[in-house]
Amino acid sequence: MKTDLSIHCLNVGDFAVNTYIVACPETREGVIIDPGGEDEKIIRVINDNKILPRYIINTHGHRDHVHGNASLSRHYRISTAMHVADQAFYKEKNLAIDIGLHDGDILTVGSLDIKVIHTPGHTPGSVCLYVGDCLFSGDTLFVGNAGRTDLPGGDLDTLIRSIQERIIVLPPETRLYPGHDYGPTPFSTLGREIKENIYITDFM
Repeated sequence: MKTDLSIHCLNVGDFAVNTYIVACPETREGVIIDPGGEDEKIIRVINDNKILPRYIINTHGHRDHVHGNASLSRHYRISTAMHVADQAFYKEKNLAIDIGLHDGDILTVGSLDIKVIHTPGHTPGSVCLYVGDCLFSGDTLFVGNAGRTDLPGGDLDTLIRSIQERIIVLPPETRLYPGHDYGPTPFSTLGREIKENIYITDFM
């Protein structure tokens, strides 16, 4: 069943991160996922759509996905959230993180329940965020591809296991919203990725 939620995607920053603003249509409460920079663009979309941000959620701790954490959390006086494994791994970078997430945690925003799915491999604390029939996959899974594992904390076998055991077990109609637009289309479905994504067809 299609989830009733408002999704705005902004491609921002030097690394072209997909920043998502996800909101409950009824209450207008929402979250900012992976603020990658260009704060003024993010603020403009939030204001134009009368959204009330409640959290900033990071899918992982790489700098391109957390660039706007400190400034936007101050601007809206809201908490930031990241999986505890990436908080520990990237603590030397002085990230502005208030809430340590764990697998299975649920953040309730308006009528939306945002479930945390721990998917290590790209980084130790990478997560996907599952909201109704939508999966915000960060850099774990892209359209037609998957996240790099050659950076500190990355591991290919762990990434493949995360995709196999934590992602493709979800319903095939799940809509996929990745952390970068690296594929032939900006967004996809798990059903399509199961048939076409080389990290699934070639590694599993």
